[in-house]
Amino acid sequence: MTDRTLNSAPPFTLAGMRRGVVASQPLAVGVFVYGAAFGLLAREALLSLSEALLMSGIVYSGSAQLVAVSSMGQGTLPTGTAALAVLATILLLNARYILYGAALRSWLGQLPAHQAYPTLAVLGDGNWILSMKAAAEGENDAGFVFGSGLAMFVPWFGGTWLGSSAGALIAQPAAIGLDFMLVAFSAAMACGMFKGRSDLRIIAAAAMTALVTERLFSGGMAILAAGLAGAVVAWADFKAEQAQ
Repeated sequence: MTDRTLNSAPPFTLAGMRRGVVASQPLAVGVFVYGAAFGLLAREALLSLSEALLMSGIVYSGSAQLVAVSSMGQGTLPTGTAALAVLATILLLNARYILYGAALRSWLGQLPAHQAYPTLAVLGDGNWILSMKAAAEGENDAGFVFGSGLAMFVPWFGGTWLGSSAGALIAQPAAIGLDFMLVAFSAAMACGMFKGRSDLRIIAAAAMTALVTERLFSGGMAILAAGLAGAVVAWADFKAEQAQ
């Protein structure tokens, strides 16, 4: 981050938004395809177009939405305890945005509500990574965060619309591998966030947990279990570094 303090609001300009939009274009196409893949899977689970769009607009998380759609089966909405479990899973998977928001506090903390909240509403994994990279390189315009987020939210929403609409033409998206787009995009994002050998233990813990959980449970529980396992190992490594 730059040396600006929390006592002075950063600029929030159209020029900054444009830089964010331009920086996001290499990822925007992937986000669109990612959203289309979710739309197809949502259609396969018998969600209507409006339901799929509502989920993409409110949840706005591919991993969390995958778990939710997987738990629904063929159009059967979870009820009672199962519904609470799905809700808890979505909240846990999206808990990382608490950390994302904290990391962006020096940019967004002093902005007025009409600028800060819309920026957080379109915050995603991809534009958070781009924003942190831009900040490290000297970018100080908070408009960059909003512009990069909007440039990814729009194709995500549009991709969901296209995938759900086209789902009627593709009987089984999984049969031609379209469901793998969710995994492929997540893997690409993980490669972008990889910092070095210290991350290998986290990756190994998450991968092994996912493999074991997948054999024991269904409904996307492997995603949740892998995320929790990776978080625990990362926390343990952080505490170990602090103790040294």
